Amino acid sequence: MIKNILVPVDGSDSSEKSIEYAVSLAKTYRAKINFLYVSNVNQLAINASLTHAIMGAMRAAGSAILERAGTMTPPGVEYEKIMETGSPAAVILEYAEILDADLIVMGSRGLGVVKGVLLGSVSQYIIERAKIPVLVVK
Repeated sequence: MIKNILVPVDGSDSSEKSIEYAVSLAKTYRAKINFLYVSNVNQLAINASLTHAIMGAMRAAGSAILERAGTMTPPGVEYEKIMETGSPAAVILEYAEILDADLIVMGSRGLGVVKGVLLGSVSQYIIERAKIPVLVVK
């Protein structure tokens, strides 16, 4: 039974489609959705003095993406918004365990390194290593 769905989001078209699928599943199974945005600072070569400014910008972008996910979720569907920093693949797998998720619903492609990569090769990594089912949305 599906009761707890983890949905990594990054604002890409693929990510938005994954939200739609997750909402549909949540309605059917009366499940909770956990939207997860991961700021991938690990792939950025940044000057230490710029770290604070860049992190602030990434958090603002993450907040906007999570807010959009919330507005795409109709009343009556329970959801939570989570923002983290780190390696997207590792954080997604970690949160799948922390949240005791039954399913991961994610897009097949993300936005790329410059805009904050979340999916793409990450989706393949998750498919290979997740201990729960993964639904990849194109």
